[in-house]
Amino acid sequence: MLTIHTADLLIAGGGRSPLPGGAVLVEGRQLAAVEVYEELAAAHPTARVRRWPGVLTPGLVNPYGPELLEQAYHPDPREDLGSEPLTGEALESLGMTDARWGASARRGVQRMLAHGTVAVAGALGRPAVSDAVYRVGMTSEERFGDPPGPSTLDPLIGRSLAEAILMPLLPRMGMGATFTVFDVPDEAALTKEGATTCVATVIEGRLLHRRR
Repeated sequence: MLTIHTADLLIAGGGRSPLPGGAVLVEGRQLAAVEVYEELAAAHPTARVRRWPGVLTPGLVNPYGPELLEQAYHPDPREDLGSEPLTGEALESLGMTDARWGASARRGVQRMLAHGTVAVAGALGRPAVSDAVYRVGMTSEERFGDPPGPSTLDPLIGRSLAEAILMPLLPRMGMGATFTVFDVPDEAALTKEGATTCVATVIEGRLLHRRR
């Protein structure tokens, strides 16, 4: 199935100029084309169309993979432990098991997806955590040195969009359709307001987060 995702502005990355009214064509799991919407719609009149507000960008990398998923606990809302990740003494008091680490990581991954994250940086040592990451199609990227803290779910805090992008949107053989959309008018507003403005995250053609 062909799907066109279009937004008010498309930032493909890789040094290319922003494209007003830009769109991506997704064929199965692959990125088939990046053009202005009118051209893609004319060339593929039977494609399904998803219209998003704001800015469509490549997916982002969160540099704090181990810190957020293996050194913090993301509470289940039913546990009455609050909504913020638990660390330090609060984490130590929980008596964590592999099963609980896995459940925490799955919730953490969903929170990351809601911030436009499609990959994490840093080595993951717990199989249950790695499984939670890989099951949704996220990747684990190598990092050289520890990033400056504190860790945060927002991959745009302290980083430019260019620094946070996993891979530019360049249609070529085997390129996965992986991108995110933020409800802001331009890159300057995205830098100011951050990744909490995310409205959609797609990994290899799968819509894994959509803000309702």
